[in-house]
Amino acid sequence: MRIAIVGAGGVGGYFGSRLIASGEDVTFIARGAHLDAILESGLRLESPKGDLHLRDVRATSDPATVGTVDAVLLTVKMYDLESAAASLRPLIGDHTVVVTLQNGVEAVDIVAAHVGRGHVAGGVAYVAAVIAGPGVIRHTSMDTLIFGELDGRPSARLSELEAVCLEAGFNARVTDAIEIDLWAKFARLSVFSGMTAVTRSTMGVLRGDPELFAMLKAACEETIAVGRARGIRLPESVMSEIVQMVLSLPPHAKASMLEDLERGKRLELPWLSGAVVRLGKDSGVPTPIHTFIATVLKPHVNGA
Repeated sequence: MRIAIVGAGGVGGYFGSRLIASGEDVTFIARGAHLDAILESGLRLESPKGDLHLRDVRATSDPATVGTVDAVLLTVKMYDLESAAASLRPLIGDHTVVVTLQNGVEAVDIVAAHVGRGHVAGGVAYVAAVIAGPGVIRHTSMDTLIFGELDGRPSARLSELEAVCLEAGFNARVTDAIEIDLWAKFARLSVFSGMTAVTRSTMGVLRGDPELFAMLKAACEETIAVGRARGIRLPESVMSEIVQMVLSLPPHAKASMLEDLERGKRLELPWLSGAVVRLGKDSGVPTPIHTFIATVLKPHVNGA
């Protein structure tokens, strides 16, 4: 399968490394020092599932040099999504699928405006991975992709993508309810990101303090309430599933937004807690905890 990965950060770098190691035809669209290091020395992956050093990795800053592909894994941050989506056209053939793997619940519409809804599938990534340095990806936990057609119908293109992902050694599944999966992750990540960032603390600290753990769960309830008010049929089990996930994470786990905050980088805050607040106002749902998180972190949203 011919795959382009737009964004070679933690998410794209991790899943792309596994796909390359299994023999798939993968090209990274990257930039800056990270791209330079990949072209010069290859891509290194540090992972509890096994380290890799991939040499002769195909990577470029210009999608126009790649040609059409079968699938695009779009893994850039939300603040880069508009410009990345505008650059995708040279990659798009008649049957190309672009899988949006952004945080939040607003990526599909942004990308569809540039390539058409028929070329877009929604996607969810559960992975803890960051760029540890130019050309180096550090993976610490989780490695699952979930993706689905926007109309919920099965498709050969996503079935093929699922198969190559499983062959590459990470979890993947096609869903017939991607909107629910997107909101289920949003309920998790908006809180995981906001709470670890606003407290500058790991998950072990948050779940070890009764007041912080109660605040985390209340923030989850806010996001779930916003989703249901907007017609998303989130299952009754979603809250217990979130709590179980929080309890199962390594104590040192922290969200990528806290990693970005510590490094003085831009934050995806407007599309996480900020989006909960904005969508909550539109739906008449109060969101006091996410309002607190979004307000306190606002001075850092554009980085150092």
